[in-house]
Amino acid sequence: MRESATVAEDQQSILPDLNKKAVKKSRKKTFAAIVRNKWLYLMMIPGIIYFIIFKYLPMGGIIIAFQDYQPFLGIANSPWVGFKHFERLFTEPTFFMLLGNTLLLFALNLFIFFPIPIVLALMLNEVKNKYLKSGVQTIIYIPHFMSWVIIVSICYVFLAQDGGAINALIAGMGGEKIPFLTDGTWSRIIYILQIIWKEMGWSTIIYLAAVTAVDPGLYEAAKMDGASRLRQIWHITLPAIRPIIIIMLILKIGQTLDLGFEHVYLLLNSINREAMEIFDTYVYTAGMKNGQLSFSTAVGLFKGLVGLILVVGANRLAKKFGEEGLY
Repeated sequence: MRESATVAEDQQSILPDLNKKAVKKSRKKTFAAIVRNKWLYLMMIPGIIYFIIFKYLPMGGIIIAFQDYQPFLGIANSPWVGFKHFERLFTEPTFFMLLGNTLLLFALNLFIFFPIPIVLALMLNEVKNKYLKSGVQTIIYIPHFMSWVIIVSICYVFLAQDGGAINALIAGMGGEKIPFLTDGTWSRIIYILQIIWKEMGWSTIIYLAAVTAVDPGLYEAAKMDGASRLRQIWHITLPAIRPIIIIMLILKIGQTLDLGFEHVYLLLNSINREAMEIFDTYVYTAGMKNGQLSFSTAVGLFKGLVGLILVVGANRLAKKFGEEGLY
């Protein structure tokens, strides 16, 4: 018994030394990895500084959502009002209009736009002529680099009811002009078509990179088994890029209430406002233009919290079904 107790004491005295050695060894490996990849870490510094200055430090300003913020008083001296601005947001008659419009436009993004880059990547992967493939890629990528002002202006030239090229053609053929830019239903259709035109090519890059990384040996084995090209896409390509699709879907779900300000604001007018006004434009028109900084911050905080909850929930759901998820 004494011998076993002595052995146990010796083991306990040795364990701290072993732990210290393991920690030192781990630190040496980490330091060696940093030195070995020093240029990569140096390249990360501007990005890290950007996120610290423009993403993390401004989070301290969230506190004004719970204050009646006055710029001349500052954050420290502005009166505390608690959840007053949130109560105003949820009790205003426009809240459900904003929520309905935002969810509808997001549904158009999710069910119409989201699958298009995936299908486009699969189609481009089937093109064997590299010059044709490169040409198509270049053409569909170009709109991404144009601003929303240019995209909306081009559509305005073609679709305006007075002087628009398409309405002039319809009127010349004896038809009745269509209010593309003022009718709520048409405004939503134009909204999603503009997103498809501008972003489908750029979004295709991610899926095309995932498709080209699939092991060619899998396709050769499928051919030997007599699988058609469609069967190969269904049983090999899509399962191979499924993790990327899940990750992109989770990120998309996080943008449920954050559709972007510039695009929708350019499409807004006094006639289609009830069909196109969303939280992003409401923050600007009702908050920033009228100097209601605390109220606009409360709306932004509400959007951010909803997005966070949706991302976490979608990620957990993906893991529950055996997928990798976002984290």
